[in-house]
Amino acid sequence: MLSDLDLVREFVSSSIQKKDILLANRSLTAQTVYNTNRLATKTEGVIATAQLNTTQTEFLILSNSSHWELLNQALPESNYLLKGNIDRSGFYHYQHCEIPKDYKLQCTKSVMLWQAWWKYRKNTLQRGIPLDILIQTRDLWYPIKDLSISDGILYVKTLVSEIEIYADDLVIWLSKSEVNSQN
Repeated sequence: MLSDLDLVREFVSSSIQKKDILLANRSLTAQTVYNTNRLATKTEGVIATAQLNTTQTEFLILSNSSHWELLNQALPESNYLLKGNIDRSGFYHYQHCEIPKDYKLQCTKSVMLWQAWWKYRKNTLQRGIPLDILIQTRDLWYPIKDLSISDGILYVKTLVSEIEIYADDLVIWLSKSEVNSQN
């Protein structure tokens, strides 16, 4: 029997490939209904959808689903990122995003970004702005110029702006592939 994560990955993969799906395990059901792949639970109903008859696949994910973390793990693995805020129906929208070559997509609590940045910052102080870690702002990826924490808020300075991220917020960032392989 497929684990929840494996079933979610199959749902994502089939949706990206515009294929119908019919899979289930004890807690999740993935099926195609009227050109839409749907992921549902018995208790929450539909928690994710993807239209099959569109040129660009977009995923809608129920924001308060108990399976949101699994979806948030599987979608970035396929380069799908959270875009915008929750819509009126309570769904997040995930869209495909181009990832620069030799970088790996990360979607973590902001504390993990802070730890990674400080770990690699000390090794690159002499080179200027390190390119080991990038963060998205204004729909482009920028290196982190400086990073600080105050009163539970992470302040990330890039070349174009400063971003405020709360300690428990999820943040999307990139790490160099070779940096990641050293972990």
